[in-house]
Amino acid sequence: MLPLDDRRVERFDADLAGRPQLIRGTSQLLFSGMGRLSESSLLNVKNKSHSITAQFTVPHGGASGVLIAQGGSFGGWVLYLNQGRPKYVYNLLGMTRIPVEGEDPVPAGEHQLRMEFAYDGGGLGKGGNITLYLDGDAVAAGRLENTIPMLFSIDDTADVGEDSGTTVGDDYSPHSSRFTGTISWVQIDIDAAAADEDHLIGPEERLRIAMARQ
Repeated sequence: MLPLDDRRVERFDADLAGRPQLIRGTSQLLFSGMGRLSESSLLNVKNKSHSITAQFTVPHGGASGVLIAQGGSFGGWVLYLNQGRPKYVYNLLGMTRIPVEGEDPVPAGEHQLRMEFAYDGGGLGKGGNITLYLDGDAVAAGRLENTIPMLFSIDDTADVGEDSGTTVGDDYSPHSSRFTGTISWVQIDIDAAAADEDHLIGPEERLRIAMARQ
């Protein structure tokens, strides 16, 4: 008798539904220009510890814009430079936006910005602590009391280098979201892979991840 699966909201989350996922493993590399990526095209960062790391170059005169964004104005997260300052925003169902922002603009040159989220555990939609690292040094910290447990957005997607749909943050537009520097790569890590003692990802680590995909 139909339905074969009578669950409701659980079917939105591949981890809970137990269905095959497009992206397997605990690390994923993305590159500049990748955009309109569906939620199933990215590692699932919900209900677990994770990190988002971006390697980029700031030109003389500074840079602003989105490094990577997932979701939109009704839920999601974004890592970006706001008037040159490193910033992460978590959008909780469009009800509130929780910002974590460094004080100083990122200077010209090549840099690595990393967001680490330490999940509290103990169930779905729990909170956790956020830390931003620039080139391995902590530059900002914050706290999420709750997170989205199932789905960031039905129609908004993920972009590297811009936020092309409705925007996760409220201090930029889709047009002004375009990153004015150069992005080399963005890496998403979940669970144990998100732990990194020096808070930096070196070439050897990226090579290991790339070879694991062969």
